[in-house]
Amino acid sequence: MAHKKLDDYTEDDLGQDQPITSLKILVIGESNVGKSSLMNRFIDDTFDPNMANTIGVDYRSRVVNVDGQTVQLGIWDTAGQERFRTLTPTYYRNAQGAVIVYDVTRRQTFERVEQWLQELDAYVNRTDVVKMIVGNKTDLKNREVSREEGQQLARRHSTLFIEASALENDNVQVCFEDLVYHVSYFIEIHK
Repeated sequence: MAHKKLDDYTEDDLGQDQPITSLKILVIGESNVGKSSLMNRFIDDTFDPNMANTIGVDYRSRVVNVDGQTVQLGIWDTAGQERFRTLTPTYYRNAQGAVIVYDVTRRQTFERVEQWLQELDAYVNRTDVVKMIVGNKTDLKNREVSREEGQQLARRHSTLFIEASALENDNVQVCFEDLVYHVSYFIEIHK
C-alpha cells in the first residue's frame, strides 16, 4: 500500500487540537559511514563534506506529517567509535526505530552491521523496534558491497533495506519516510 510523503509542518499548521506523536529514532553504525550526513540531509537538507566525527551522541528533531498524523521525530545520531560505546546504551532505551548505516565502499563496515543489530537488541527495551539497514555513499565508484548483499542481510534479519547517498540526496527522504511509516503502523496496530 502506498503511503503519503512526509511533509514539513510550520508552527502555524500545528493547531491545538492536532495530536502530536513523538518517535525516537536511532542512527547507528561504524565511524565515518555517513550517519550524521544522512541525518543532516534529512533534517535541513544540507551536506558538509568536512563534517567532524560525532562525539558521544548528537540529537536533532523534525516535525513531519505521515498519513495525516503530525509526528515529532527525535533522531539520535550515535558515535561509531569504540571509545564512546559505553555512552550509547542509555540512548537506546525507548527507541521505536533504528537506522543501521554502513558504507558501500568499506566492506568492514558492512560486516559489523550484525554486531550493531545485536547491540541494538541487547539495549533497546522494546520488542517492536523497526530496523532499517542503509548502505550509504552509493555516489562513490569503489563499491565493495553489492546491493544484493545488503538485501540478503536485511532479509536474514527481517529488517527494511535501502541504499542512499547523503551527498547526492538520493533516497535519504525515502529512508526516513519508510521507517517512520512502518513505526507509525506498528504503533497503530498495538493501540
